[in-house]
Amino acid sequence: MRAVLEVVSPGAMASIQDLGRHGLRRVGVPTAGALEPGWLRLANALAGNEQDAPAIEFLGGGLSLRALEHPVRIALAGYFRAEVVAAGGRRRLDSWRSVTLAPGEPLRCAQLTAGRVAYLALAGMRVPPQLGSASTYARAGLGGVDGGLLLAGVRFLAGGCSGDEKGLPAPPLADPAPIRVVLGPQDDYFEPASIACLLSAAYQVSPAADRMGMRLDGPLLRHRREKGVEITSDATVPGSIQVPAQGQPIVLLADGQTAGGYAKIATVISADLPRLGVMAPGQVLHFRSVSVAVAEQAARQREAAVQALLAAIAPLVERSGIDLQAIYAANLVSGVVDAQAMDDAFALADPPGKEEQ
Repeated sequence: MRAVLEVVSPGAMASIQDLGRHGLRRVGVPTAGALEPGWLRLANALAGNEQDAPAIEFLGGGLSLRALEHPVRIALAGYFRAEVVAAGGRRRLDSWRSVTLAPGEPLRCAQLTAGRVAYLALAGMRVPPQLGSASTYARAGLGGVDGGLLLAGVRFLAGGCSGDEKGLPAPPLADPAPIRVVLGPQDDYFEPASIACLLSAAYQVSPAADRMGMRLDGPLLRHRREKGVEITSDATVPGSIQVPAQGQPIVLLADGQTAGGYAKIATVISADLPRLGVMAPGQVLHFRSVSVAVAEQAARQREAAVQALLAAIAPLVERSGIDLQAIYAANLVSGVVDAQAMDDAFALADPPGKEEQ
């Protein structure tokens, strides 16, 4: 009998996501997939899965799961802490690591300490794909578990728990730099002052943010009168910044629609969209315009950064243990002196009888 992981409480907006459903936007099917694909890849690597395997994405805390009958291996990615309730007491865990749950042990994810998105990967998780992906697109009832958000009582078959638990020595660093955009494709629909405002003013993530899009609070952006507010509906992509009539910008995210009739003042570059997508309501951000060439270079740099994090994953050393390799590497014994040699040195500096002379 295979190991099973059961959802005790799904918390806030927990769903199955992978790296998305690509190549179907032309027929009206959104990409879906992880809001932060780099973190999903890290969670899967920590669990021993392929990087593009499905995992649980959750927004906010409250996710609680437990192993049934057999041990299961899970991995955590995101800025939060978790707690395992074992027979011997409660064990608190940092994220960016894997952990083995014994039969009957529940794991509870606390509130996120930064951002709004986190991931939990299960070793050996299998979710049947639909249209080439297991990603949940709840608005169409597509993918995941019955096409919707996870509910209490859902169970997943798991793989084995062979090998060491793994950890990331240092979590990904938060990047406070402005979110980079490429202007257009309808930036000519906006007054020059509005474009200057977008690229200079501070905006704040609104509470009206989900997987489909993110409204931003800040200075309103005005359309040119001769152009009007609406356009003939055309294609949108994740990262498109639409501006409806009231002037409040909306950034489309992973579940964003494939076409729309609002003018798009700019598009968030693919390298920075994950950073924006995980921002929590109330966080402040700025935009900066870059060229397509810079955006392409940034995408390559982001992939290199993710690859470096993946390469850094190593067998986990618990804080309660002694990591001899780390001690040796730290060279803690450098600078040790010979006590007898120091006594001889002082004797030469202050020969006997000096004070009586």
